[in-house]
Amino acid sequence: MSNLYSVESLLIGKAYRSASVEGVITDAEPYTKAYYADADAYRVRVRPSGSLSDTYRIVAVAHVS
Repeated sequence: MSNLYSVESLLIGKAYRSASVEGVITDAEPYTKAYYADADAYRVRVRPSGSLSDTYRIVAVAHVS
């Protein structure tokens, strides 16, 4: 029997790195206000390294066949 995971559960706990912030994803939810071709958008809450103030980012998760 195979395991079934949600995209949200796979994103939470992963490292996030961009030009302006580096930290860990603490929450994720589908985001319908952004469109990416062949991908779903997710709004993720990021806890920056060395900070207690969270920030939000939009990430794209590609569709894989």
